[in-house]
Amino acid sequence: MAGAAAEERRLATVVESWLGRPVLVIGDAMLDEWRFAESDRLCREAPAPVLTLRRRISAAGGAANTAVNVAALGGRAVLVAPVGADVAGDELHDCLDRAGVWDRTVAQPGRHTPVKRRMLAGNQILLREDSGDPDDALDADGVQRLLTALDCATEELRAAARGEAPTLVVCDYGLGALPAPVRAWLVAARDRYATIALDAHDLADWRGLAPTVVTPSFAEATRLLARAASRTDSHLHLDHPAADPADGPSELSVGTAPGAAGVPAVSAPAGVSGAGASGAAPPPAGVPLGRPTGGTGEPTPGEDRVAMTGDGLSVTGTGVTVSALAGEGVDRAVLAEARLAELRAHTGADVVAVTLDTEGAVVGGADGTPRRSHSTPVPASHAVGAGDAYLAAMTLALAADAPLPTAAQLAQLAATITVSDTGTCVCRREDLLYALGARGDDAGHPVLVAPDELAAIVETQRGAGRSVVFTNGCFDVLHPGHVRYLEQARALGDLLVVAVNSDGSVRRLKGPDRPVNPVEDRVALLAALACVDHVVIFEEDSPAGLIEVVRPDVYVKGGDYPPEMVPEAPLVRRLGGQVRTLGYVPDRSTSAIIDRIRAHGHGTAPAGPEQVDAHGSTVSVPGRPA
Repeated sequence: MAGAAAEERRLATVVESWLGRPVLVIGDAMLDEWRFAESDRLCREAPAPVLTLRRRISAAGGAANTAVNVAALGGRAVLVAPVGADVAGDELHDCLDRAGVWDRTVAQPGRHTPVKRRMLAGNQILLREDSGDPDDALDADGVQRLLTALDCATEELRAAARGEAPTLVVCDYGLGALPAPVRAWLVAARDRYATIALDAHDLADWRGLAPTVVTPSFAEATRLLARAASRTDSHLHLDHPAADPADGPSELSVGTAPGAAGVPAVSAPAGVSGAGASGAAPPPAGVPLGRPTGGTGEPTPGEDRVAMTGDGLSVTGTGVTVSALAGEGVDRAVLAEARLAELRAHTGADVVAVTLDTEGAVVGGADGTPRRSHSTPVPASHAVGAGDAYLAAMTLALAADAPLPTAAQLAQLAATITVSDTGTCVCRREDLLYALGARGDDAGHPVLVAPDELAAIVETQRGAGRSVVFTNGCFDVLHPGHVRYLEQARALGDLLVVAVNSDGSVRRLKGPDRPVNPVEDRVALLAALACVDHVVIFEEDSPAGLIEVVRPDVYVKGGDYPPEMVPEAPLVRRLGGQVRTLGYVPDRSTSAIIDRIRAHGHGTAPAGPEQVDAHGSTVSVPGRPA
C-alpha cells in the first residue's frame, strides 16, 4: 500500500512538472458535432427511426482536440492549422478560446473546415456525416501563410518560455493541412524543437523528421510495415478501410496476398500466448524489412477493402491475409511487440507507442524492452478523442524528461479516465491528479489535515470556483453504509471535507466503551476512500467551530428527518450554505456490527435488525423478528 502511494506521488510530481510547458500543435483541425436525439417510432416511408433533436454540442477535433488536451493537462498550447472561413470554423475558434489554446489558425477562404457530425439516440451513434474534402489542397498562398504562422508561433512560444525550445506535435490525418512543402519545412526545422511527437495515418510521408515519439494505431503501424515489405516483393500489399482507421479497432497485420507464392504470412509462432508478455518470441520475418529504399509511401490501387472474421484474430481482405498462422491465444499486442524495433527503424523515432484501442497500448524505446499498458473496454461513442488525450500526455511527459515507463503510464491513464461518457474526450490536469490520489491545485496537501491547514485549503479551492461539502461523524467501524453516504455527499460538490470526532469526543457521546477503533485508524480508512478529499479531527462535541472555519457550501447530515431539525442548520445557513440530509441505509449499523462481534465472542445471538443513519446512530425497526 505504501509503495503504491509513493508511486502515485511520483507520477503526480511529473504531472506538476510539465505545467506551463510550451507545445506547438500543427495539423488537421476539425470540428466534432454531437447531435443528441430521441426516437420512439419508425417513419412510414422506410424502416428508419424518426428523430427529435434535443441537444447539440460542438467540440474541437483532430489536431485541435490534441491542443485542447495539452492545455487542459496544464501545458501552454498553440495551434497552427488551416481553418475554413465558415460557420464551422467560427465554432472551432470558440472551442479553442474556451479551452485556453492560443489560436494561431490560418483562415482559408473557399476551403471548408472539416466536420464530423454524429447523430445519436439513446447514446447510440446512428450515423456520422463527414464534410471536408482531403483533395481540396491548399493553394500556394495558403501554404505560404501557413508556413509564416508556423514560424511566428515557434518564435512566440520560445519567447514566452524565455528561450526554451518548444515541443512540437504533428497531427496528420490526411485532410490536406500538411502538404509536402509544410512537411519539408518541418523536417528542415527539426532542430528548433526539443521534443517532437508524430501522429500520422501515413507514417511513410514523414521519413526524415526523426520524431521523439510516434503513436500509430495498430492498422497504421501495419500499413507502414506492409508498404516497406511491398518494395521488396511485388506480390505483397495491404488493403485497408477507406474510413478513418482511428474510428474503431482494426485487426490488420502483415501477410501475403492470396495466391502469392514464396512469401509466408507474418504471424506469431504457434506456442505463444498471453497479451503483451515481454520476452515472447518474435514472429518469423516473412519478408525482408530493411530501411525503405524507394517508393512514395502512397496507397496502392485497391487499398480500400477489408473483411473481418469473427474470431478477432484473423483478417482476410483483397490482397492480404492477416495472422493466418497465428497460434491460439496470440493477440495484437504480441504481434506489435515483435515489430517494435522495425517500426522504430522505419520511422526514425526514439519511441514507438502502438495503440490498440480498448486493449491499451504497446510501447518500445531504445532499450528494446516492450511495455504493455491496458485500458477498460467502453462503448465506441465514449472513446472519441481518447487517442488525442494519450498523445498529449505522452508528449508532455517526454518533454518533461520523464522516463519512458512513466510517460507510458501517464498517457494510458489520461486516455482511460476520459472515456466515462459520450462525447469528444478531454483529460483535465485535475482529473489526472485526482486519479493519482492528488487533488488538483491542492495536490501538495495530504488528505489528513489540521484545522489551521484546512482553512487555507478551502480558501484556495473556493477561489478556484470549487464548492465545498462538509460532513462529520464518529465513523467508529467503517461499513458500506458509510461509504455509500460519503459517495452521495461527494456528488453534491467539488470537495468533500470529513470531520471526525476524537476519541475523547466519542467517549462523551457514545459511552466509555467507545470508540472500538482509535482515531488514527478511523481517519486512515476514511482518507483511503476516493470520494474523500480531506479528513480533519475535532475535539469538541459539536463541529460548529470547524463549520465556521470551512463555511461549507453544502452541509450534509445523515437521517430521514428534515434539514430544519439538524442542530447545525441555523449556523450553516447564516454562513451562506445549504443543509442536506441523506436517508437511512437499511440493515447497516456500527452498533449492530459491534454487538454481533461481541455476541459471537460470548456465544449469544445478537439483537434484532436495526436501521442506521450514515453516522452510526441506530434506530430499531419495529415489527421485525430478532
